[in-house]
Amino acid sequence: MARPPSRTPAESKANRPHDPRGKERFNEERAAYTVASAQPDLEAGVHAIRETVKTLPPRPGVYRMLDARGDVLYVGKARSLKARVANYTQVGALTNRLQRMVSQTRSMEIVTTNSEAGALLLEAQFIKRYRPPFNVLLRDDKSFPFILLRADHAFPRIHKHRGARRAKGNYYGPFASAGSVNKTLNALQKLFLLRSCTDSFFSNRDRPCLLYQIKRCSAPCVGRIDEAGYEELVQQAKDFLGGKSSAVQLDLEKQMAQAAEKLDFETAAILRDRLRAATFIQGAQAVNATGVGDADVFALAAKGGQIAVQAFFIRGGQNWGHRAFFPTHTQDVDKDEVLARVIMQFYEEVPPPRTVLVDRALPEGELLAQALCEMAEHKVEISVPQRGDRRRLMEQTQRNAVDALDRRLAESGTKAKLNRDLAEFLELEEPPQRIEIYDNSHIQGAKAVGAMVVAGPEGFEKGQYRKFNIKTAQTNDDFGMMREVMQRRFRNLAENPDGEEGKRNSHETVWPDLVLLDGGKGQMSTVRDTLAEMGIDNVPLIAIAKGPDHGREGREVFHFPDGREKTLPVNSPLLFHLQNLRDEVHRYVIGAHRAKRSRAITASPLDEIPGIGPARKRALLLHFGTAGKVRAAALDDLKRAPGISDAVAQQVFDFYHAGAS
Repeated sequence: MARPPSRTPAESKANRPHDPRGKERFNEERAAYTVASAQPDLEAGVHAIRETVKTLPPRPGVYRMLDARGDVLYVGKARSLKARVANYTQVGALTNRLQRMVSQTRSMEIVTTNSEAGALLLEAQFIKRYRPPFNVLLRDDKSFPFILLRADHAFPRIHKHRGARRAKGNYYGPFASAGSVNKTLNALQKLFLLRSCTDSFFSNRDRPCLLYQIKRCSAPCVGRIDEAGYEELVQQAKDFLGGKSSAVQLDLEKQMAQAAEKLDFETAAILRDRLRAATFIQGAQAVNATGVGDADVFALAAKGGQIAVQAFFIRGGQNWGHRAFFPTHTQDVDKDEVLARVIMQFYEEVPPPRTVLVDRALPEGELLAQALCEMAEHKVEISVPQRGDRRRLMEQTQRNAVDALDRRLAESGTKAKLNRDLAEFLELEEPPQRIEIYDNSHIQGAKAVGAMVVAGPEGFEKGQYRKFNIKTAQTNDDFGMMREVMQRRFRNLAENPDGEEGKRNSHETVWPDLVLLDGGKGQMSTVRDTLAEMGIDNVPLIAIAKGPDHGREGREVFHFPDGREKTLPVNSPLLFHLQNLRDEVHRYVIGAHRAKRSRAITASPLDEIPGIGPARKRALLLHFGTAGKVRAAALDDLKRAPGISDAVAQQVFDFYHAGAS
């Protein structure tokens, strides 16, 4: 098959300008470059860099190394672009890793900035965007959850928030996980009785909801508390989350004592329950962070060629959780520099606190602090604690970093052994590095969805998952659905079999090392024949079918393309591993199918009429009651509906009566 021509650098995704703070911050230019063979060639790479150096100014900025296809290999920042980039032409002084990078470099792109701190910020943004293979990368697919206390309503709502912080209000976090933020939210609702419902739900209530009955809301929606009283609860919540928890607890204790003295035991009991909720939040803090204020704590551990960075999140003297990170591409990189890179990329997602505690002096620590100050718009101090509570907190963070790395290495060893056993069981030449698992879901053929999940050496790669809305397969045809999924997945690879070799950031251009199908002989023969028709005969296939007991206790049967069947012992770790792969694709495809059904349930037949938006659809439904009555309405009746013009009425009538005599 003919391979399509490679993209030029100008057509690559690397050529899209990225401008986070306006054109006054930096200027992006295309540097001179040399197009050469895509094969690694150190001399060609050095020549391309030398040609670029001739055009560079002695100014701060960011440079991007590009390969022959125009994809980003490396992103770096410099105080003087000319001096920094020239260093890459001194091949003898480069590490093996950098020599490999230079040998693949065929062009560069340059961004000049007004300051070195601005270059550091832009470098972190580009690394996050392009995920270059020669940069230290902080791999974390999930955004951090926050607690948001909104400020756009007379009775502010408190709820969990992820993503961009656009809503007006106070954000508290980050929390390490959704579980930790949910537990804290439940306790905060018991403690401060703040509403968590949406504004539309709030405005349509005529009696209190269940949360009021179980003493987790003060029911402002129906006037059980006035605006002044609710504002007092909001202020208490702000004080508590802002670090004044002791003052809030003392105030509640005082109110409870006063209620008891007045023999108002019902109020005293409510205040007692609120105090218990406050105690729960305080007791849930596994780290003593008293006196630390707002700070993030980072410690690094290294062993066996791998690195772990442990982070604790302290806000208002309270521990909001901790998380371990395992950065990639750290070979031949100094550990101090790895920690600095991780911190800079981490704060691309999270607003920096006023204090960042680290377990070692960082290279260019002052520059990093300056960049974080610019990002946060307040002073940020980076320090290595030497004594007192901060030092004890750092020691605990260091112990957690070592423990996290030990667990990681143990898990990696286990997974590596499982992969070796898998290769032996399936008769593969080497352990698979990329496993794709496929399944589909439907109800009697309706709302059919196919799914692909991906597993790598370190576990599931959720950023690579893909859903397929089945379009052509016939109703209830499982084999036809699997055929369509395979055709759509492997179409690009069949047309471009040599494309993007070794590149693992896109499922469209990467060959799997193993395809695992949920099914039996029928699915196996369907997929085998479909791939053969596309000229693909070198992808290992295996189908897993449930055994006679149809459960995890049964003996799964593994079907090979040549018709052979194998089984594994009931208590085999490899069997559990393969069941886990199958269960993950089950979970993913069933979730996609349910989401598709939910969208269909809330859909309206009026959605199909061109030019009818939400307002007109609502007007028609309010006037006629149901979509069926809109369909049966005469033209004159449609014209009499409020908000419906004669032209729109004619459009609706024609849509339903086109072709009628």
